[in-house]
Amino acid sequence: MDFSLSPEIDVVRRRVRDFVEQRLIPLESDRANYDEHENIHPAVLKRMRAEAKEACLWALQMPKHRGGGGLPVIGMAACYEEMNRSIFGPVVFNSAAPDDGNMIVLEKVATEAQKAKWLQPIVDGAVQSSFAMTEPDGCGSDPGLTYTRAERVGNDRWRITGRKHFITGAGEAKHFILIARTSEDERKGLTAFLFHADQPGWEIVRRIPIMGPEEHGGHCELRFDGLEIPDENVLMGVGDGLKLTQIRLGTARLTHCMRWLGMGRRALEIAMERIRSRDSFGMKLIDRESVQGLIGQAAMELEMGRLLTMKAAWVLDQGGFARKEVSMAKIVVADALHKAVDTALQLLGARGYSKDTPVEWMYRYARQARLVDGASEVHRMVIAGFLRREGADFFAWGARD
Repeated sequence: MDFSLSPEIDVVRRRVRDFVEQRLIPLESDRANYDEHENIHPAVLKRMRAEAKEACLWALQMPKHRGGGGLPVIGMAACYEEMNRSIFGPVVFNSAAPDDGNMIVLEKVATEAQKAKWLQPIVDGAVQSSFAMTEPDGCGSDPGLTYTRAERVGNDRWRITGRKHFITGAGEAKHFILIARTSEDERKGLTAFLFHADQPGWEIVRRIPIMGPEEHGGHCELRFDGLEIPDENVLMGVGDGLKLTQIRLGTARLTHCMRWLGMGRRALEIAMERIRSRDSFGMKLIDRESVQGLIGQAAMELEMGRLLTMKAAWVLDQGGFARKEVSMAKIVVADALHKAVDTALQLLGARGYSKDTPVEWMYRYARQARLVDGASEVHRMVIAGFLRREGADFFAWGARD
């Protein structure tokens, strides 16, 4: 297992890093570049996206024939990490959730007709998308608790009734992937559907206020009361909804880890710049053993998460599912992100608690990492399940699931 990057991937990584350093990080210090939800202002986003496309750094996770960069998962890991050294980075490169995960799963499982209609506009940046699975008092980490229903209407349509909530990006999305129940079968009871925001029979009830900064389109509660979807907009097959969620969430969880590593690195970079110059009681903060212990621990935990992320990416590139590897990375990187940002805030003191640096933004954002795409407790349960089934083979070398 070689963790060095190929020359081709490293060239792209360096170009992403330069773009972030020169074009995006300088934007963060001017509040005029933020929208009312503390993300990059739409006008600024449009301008920066045009520059990213011009630099051939657009949608690097997508095949080249779709206008993307054609990177393998290992290449995505290296480049996504560089992107999220800026809090504005992933969305500028069209590599932010939920569009990122939706593009990846549509490229894997959609028909060619569905790709042309539903995927390509997302790749092009013409529309945003959402993945509507989570429900009030229903499914979250457990899709089996889905109660939103799809019922047959005639021979070629489905009628949707139910509710969803915490649906990321729904306020701005045009293309949706919806998970609904079509039978009571434990494994084949869910189906994935595609629908457009302009279709009647559904509504956004509210944009749910959250603790941290929001993605464009927020986190919304949705109500379905008669939305009709034709058979041609069923993804995969009837009863394949659970399988689709597993395909989508595996890679999507790992891309979260890739981005979080970049944010954690940036937080430590900001802290390191400060402690190198800050005098306290006759010496620089960087020279104090207690401070060295804090930054050393945070850096080590980020590197641990990075290695787990790259191993999971390698397994995916070898054709494996990387279920246990992704779960391990998700737990460790979520904790490492919070540790890095909390350490940076502590070392910056009042400056870190203020909005003079992006660290307080990162701190509020970081707490979600242990919750989104499966709580850490659920992923520990997944890992324990693999250990019970595999025994000594759990620790085998190679791309095995």
